[in-house]
Amino acid sequence: MSVVIVLDGAARNRFTVTVSPFAELAACLHVLTEHAHHPGRAAWAREVTGAAPPAFRAGLRRFAPLWTALRWRGFYPGLDTAAPPGHGTPLAALPLDRFAELTAYTCASGYHGFAFGRVLHDPAQAAALRRIASGLGEPHPRLAEDLLREPRALRADVAAFVDLCRRVFFDALWADTEPLLALAAHRVRQRLADEGPAAALVSLSPSTARVTSGAGGGPERVVLDKVHHAVVSPARTPVVLIPTLYGAPHLLVKNEPGLTPVVHFPVEAPDVGVTLARSRMLALTDPRRVRLCRLIARQAMTTADLAARLAMTRPQVSRHLRVLRDLGLVRVERNGRYVHYGLDLAAVERIGRDAAVALQY
Repeated sequence: MSVVIVLDGAARNRFTVTVSPFAELAACLHVLTEHAHHPGRAAWAREVTGAAPPAFRAGLRRFAPLWTALRWRGFYPGLDTAAPPGHGTPLAALPLDRFAELTAYTCASGYHGFAFGRVLHDPAQAAALRRIASGLGEPHPRLAEDLLREPRALRADVAAFVDLCRRVFFDALWADTEPLLALAAHRVRQRLADEGPAAALVSLSPSTARVTSGAGGGPERVVLDKVHHAVVSPARTPVVLIPTLYGAPHLLVKNEPGLTPVVHFPVEAPDVGVTLARSRMLALTDPRRVRLCRLIARQAMTTADLAARLAMTRPQVSRHLRVLRDLGLVRVERNGRYVHYGLDLAAVERIGRDAAVALQY
């Protein structure tokens, strides 16, 4: 599945690159709740939660559906379609019905197939929310009940928790993080101006492909490899691009109907996308290729040596080596008129880690 950004008729000014403290806070809260996804931030997460007051740890548990599997749309700009792109909406100014709708979607951990625009007034929508949330387990059902029972109190509680986050850790973190995000935003903004939307979007992810229009091939588009399907047309609605430091390796696309699409991208994209990670794993399922790798893991060898030891022809060995070389798993050493092939052990060691990162991206 994929998110397709159709670039036909999309001028550069249809894209806004900005930084957002609220979006970065959501990324931080995700790390604090799900630090197994972010081993590089695990020590930081333990330090913050260990030093935080009990009210903060309780809020992390209670409001976790707002930033775990599905980020709450209230963290991102574009809720007010009359405002300039990239302009955020203060939580206190968010209308109660809009707050309820966005929170219900998050409690249900999905946007497709459900209508929650009148969840506070329509018993059928409320019943659907209870049914879906109960299937997801705590804290989703409890948060859904809080929303349906006392939406104003819940909105005030979320606002109070955000304020607590600022005092506990985020004000200090944002002072250090904002300059880095501003620099990343500037780089993407510059690429957008110099090379155009396609190049800027492709630079955000190794799992992004640029599809150019051919004879009868349709408009130019950029395809993001994601676990949900959506089509975004910047010619119809502007798109906001927001860099994140603490959100890495995740690249999120927020494309709720009627709202400004947002791409929340990591400052440093992973080196390996899901397609390459999968291809590397598949390459090592061939038993002949595994035997070849076992030999060149010990010492670099020529094609002729490998053919003799593996009882294969030189063209057969060359084809296997080409596959492994194209995937970045084999290094080539030239010694005079001989060419030796060795296994890149560092690349092989990273396969599991790269696959885990790519699957989260």
